Amino acid sequence: MTQPRNFTPDQVARYARHLILPEVGGAGQRKLLNSSVLLLGAGGLGSPAAMYLAAAGVGKIGIVDFDVVDASNLQRQLLHGHNDIGRPKVESAAETLRNLNPDVEVVAINEHLNSETAMRIFAPYDVIVDGTDNFPTRYLANDAAHFLAKPLVHGSIFRFEGRLALFDSARGTGCYRCLFPEPPPAGSVQSCAEAGVFGVLPGIIGSMMAFETIKYLLDIGRPMVGRYLLFEGEDMSFRELKLRPNKACPLCGENPTVDSLIDYEAWCGTPAMEPSEARAS
Repeated sequence: MTQPRNFTPDQVARYARHLILPEVGGAGQRKLLNSSVLLLGAGGLGSPAAMYLAAAGVGKIGIVDFDVVDASNLQRQLLHGHNDIGRPKVESAAETLRNLNPDVEVVAINEHLNSETAMRIFAPYDVIVDGTDNFPTRYLANDAAHFLAKPLVHGSIFRFEGRLALFDSARGTGCYRCLFPEPPPAGSVQSCAEAGVFGVLPGIIGSMMAFETIKYLLDIGRPMVGRYLLFEGEDMSFRELKLRPNKACPLCGENPTVDSLIDYEAWCGTPAMEPSEARAS
């Protein structure tokens, strides 16, 4: 293979399988190296998403998480190992990713994500990847991404089930609030800590989140825009729902009433756990 311009020999070897794909090639790989992605959570969904994004050569990966590694995480959160128990997740995640690919700048954000910090944290990144499973953080991520016109890759898991969507307000595709205008009553939905999650499931959904993110960055194929994917692991089946903008959406509809970030914990009636504490990850 002729060495692409501006790539080191190590990069040519590392990204060889990308470079021979016509849909990626040298130009696409350079674009990835110049791209940035913010991951919400260094847990189960964040682990495969982060690892595949780093391996692909996304040049800057931010990870926001305010949790520490717990033994119960290790069944599915592959960024961390036994010796990391008690360590801040962003620290062990950053170490893993830097070892995986030294081309990648990893920004460890050991900070509480809330309505006061979200806009600042989101602003430097091209794509936001949300693997949270608590409603305050989901709505916060949705609203902040909308106000900043950032694409939001959304994933969630529960027991044997997974969900995937791509919301992009710049394309007028609708948002998370179009699907769920109001959060459910507090306490009516079990968390994964209460109901459990099959250990392999985050790998499936988190990998697809990374797949959609890379496709979006490179403008490859048909993105998940306007679609909501449902995965049922027990019978290995997929269903797809059409996602249309909701004219009555309080955020992106014809007469929006949400024009700034709010107190999402108060609105949802439940504390916002950190992304990985939510066990969506």
